[in-house]
Amino acid sequence: MKNYQVVLVAAGMALASCGGTGDNSGSSASTDAQLSATKGSEWITLFDGSSLENFKGFGKEQPGEAWIIQDGTLFFQGQRKREEGLTGGDIVTKETFADFHLKVEWKISESGNSGIMFLVQDNGEYNATYHTGPEYQLLDNDGHRDGQIVTHRTANLYDLIASEVEPVKPVGEWNLTEIVLKDGELEFYLNGVQTVKTTMWTEAWDEMVANSKFKDMPGFAKYKEGAISFQDHGDDIWFRNIQIKRL
Repeated sequence: MKNYQVVLVAAGMALASCGGTGDNSGSSASTDAQLSATKGSEWITLFDGSSLENFKGFGKEQPGEAWIIQDGTLFFQGQRKREEGLTGGDIVTKETFADFHLKVEWKISESGNSGIMFLVQDNGEYNATYHTGPEYQLLDNDGHRDGQIVTHRTANLYDLIASEVEPVKPVGEWNLTEIVLKDGELEFYLNGVQTVKTTMWTEAWDEMVANSKFKDMPGFAKYKEGAISFQDHGDDIWFRNIQIKRL
């Protein structure tokens, strides 16, 4: 696998102490080429623009009313939820995944905030997806107040690792997010550019979590298999072409 160079910054710590890898260029390339060793795996379409059959609500049998299909996209109606009292909540895949490569296109509303969680446990033991699942942050960096927090910007590992490269497109334009997890090696991509590279479940990882907002969540990032989740953070956001490959 090519060695992409990215500077990673962990909240409240120097990179060396948090265990993220510390290279510094932000190179871009297709992750498909990197994963040529997994050619035997098949892409699974989680959302094809016509059905939500692969998703359920977190802790529920069905997605909330605010999640609809609109013009071939998976649309979370944050504004209508606020104004009309639609039911919402995060949605999760019915299937669980361990090592995987996820691809999803998304666009966000002005001042919008959302995220993609993975390794989420929906077993009745936890009250929220983020109690167990790390998050790939989705944000209007310029319009939302969280954009002022270095580890809360788009394509960051939320509240844990930030990247100095920010290849995000303007609000209202489509972005391509990729999450790759293989044998504890975690990589985030945005529009073909690597934004995060780190190793989960090491002493350095545990130290980083212990210095984050997740320190008092005993189940956070402890599981090596779980659901993929798309977040209801109260703002409009659209997703399309959601695919995943088991590695």
